Amino acid sequence: MRWLILLCALIGLGTSGALADDYPSHPIRLIVPFAPGGAVDPVARLIANPLGERLGAAVVIYDRGGAGGAIGMDEVAKAPADGYTLLLDHSGMTYMPGLYRSLPFDPVMDFAGIITAVAGFYVLAVSNDLPVKSVAELVSYAKANPGKLSYGSAGVGSTLHLAGELFKHATGIDIVHVPYKGAAPAATDLVGGQIPMMFGPATALLPLAKAGKIRALAVTSAKRSTLAPELPTMAETLPGFEVVGWYGLAAPVTTPKDVIAKLNTDTNAVLKSSDLIAKMRELSYEPIGDTPEEATARIKADVARWTKAIHDAGIEPQ
Repeated sequence: MRWLILLCALIGLGTSGALADDYPSHPIRLIVPFAPGGAVDPVARLIANPLGERLGAAVVIYDRGGAGGAIGMDEVAKAPADGYTLLLDHSGMTYMPGLYRSLPFDPVMDFAGIITAVAGFYVLAVSNDLPVKSVAELVSYAKANPGKLSYGSAGVGSTLHLAGELFKHATGIDIVHVPYKGAAPAATDLVGGQIPMMFGPATALLPLAKAGKIRALAVTSAKRSTLAPELPTMAETLPGFEVVGWYGLAAPVTTPKDVIAKLNTDTNAVLKSSDLIAKMRELSYEPIGDTPEEATARIKADVARWTKAIHDAGIEPQ
């Protein structure tokens, strides 16, 4: 029995090595768990096309939208772990354990992170009617007027909602959530003064702030953004506060480590392209790049963080 176990282990090692030596030998499927034509497609294509050139095999995008992304994620989780089916993973998958009572996959147990490719930040903005010009002034105003301020979001369980809840718990303020069917109508009401504040996508709120229609107070990234260097980070007032929407690559959890390492090395190289960096910044994303271990750790840490935030916000899992 011991010799049989040893033989199986040696066969497994040999298979892994052979796979890595000639990998990739045919096109790779990149599953994007959203409907085609959305904001994610440009990000996927900016990564997939040059990555395919470096690998010497096409990286073909397959849009698998539905169930909030769960259909596409489940397809990858159950795919052969051979490096030929990858997932364009994203920060939203880490909310799912807190938002749903049951999932057909586990974001932590079923995926191996390959890389965190890009991250986008959000902006905390207020209406011009609100007499505050900084995060500290907003907190003081909210504490002096408990329950009188509201904040808009793109809907219950959205990143914008959870950012607002993190803000509430970090400061101890009492503000009321107003869910909208998307960020755009919330931003419209912010301009009109129907809501006094919101966290919103940089692409939507920065142009409005620069036009003087609203007042931007801070960005939610860990560092100041090159897109708006004059804006402080939330962390400058509230240490540790960071909310970013990130995209990366992941694979089924048992994918050979040397295959993952190759994908990581080549994707990191792609992210250093000045042309790609410029195009990503046009979409309000910053290239990141990290190791497979760091990408996997990010998924695990974000699941724990957002599960707690969702519980603290009193959001009932569906």
